[in-house]
Amino acid sequence: MLSVQNINVYYGKIHAVKGVSFDVNEGEIVTLIGANGAGKSTVLKTVSGLLRSTTGKIDFAGKDLMHVAPHKIVPMGLAHVPEGRRIFQAMTVEENLEMGAYVGKPSETAEHLENVFARFPRLLERRKQIAGTLSGGEQQMLAMGRGLMSSPKLLMLDEPSMGLAPILVEQIFDIIKELRDHGTTILLVEQNARMALKIADRGYVLETGKIVLSGTGAELLSSPAVKKAYLGG
Repeated sequence: MLSVQNINVYYGKIHAVKGVSFDVNEGEIVTLIGANGAGKSTVLKTVSGLLRSTTGKIDFAGKDLMHVAPHKIVPMGLAHVPEGRRIFQAMTVEENLEMGAYVGKPSETAEHLENVFARFPRLLERRKQIAGTLSGGEQQMLAMGRGLMSSPKLLMLDEPSMGLAPILVEQIFDIIKELRDHGTTILLVEQNARMALKIADRGYVLETGKIVLSGTGAELLSSPAVKKAYLGG
């Protein structure tokens, strides 16, 4: 579904992503793990057109994304839930979700809303509440729900567990697994390497902008190098 080949991304003179290549197959959860500043979020922003690579190729569902504007990528079936949630604080829960449906047919919005509320009952309870007054966990659910409103083939999630209590982290990861089981392909960026690798079909380890290891989730979980660097043992 997604093939990223030899991308190089710079912030001014800083070479943030160095020759990164990876694939995501349909129906998989693929995770990118690594320390803060390893280039994980930069990779996602490059796939969704917010940043540009100076080299290589990004192919999504058979189409080249290298020169496609970000707002044209969403209707192609790719949604990006950014780090820090980035919800519209002054709007209601329902209005935030409707913003996620702007690329779809208006006639389908009600159905997509119903699907999101079925997956996130808490959002249904709070549909008229101002989004900025939600808890951190609820805001994360809202950000994910907004991403799902465009019925993406591929959902990219950037640090969905950041700042959440452990019980909410479990809930978010259960929802990610459920999304995969219901046909949404997921590209997941996470600092919580243990949780990410437990649910991932495959994973890639980024260090200072380069992929240094790859394998199945189980292989990386049992890798001595990954254990030492990211799993505290």
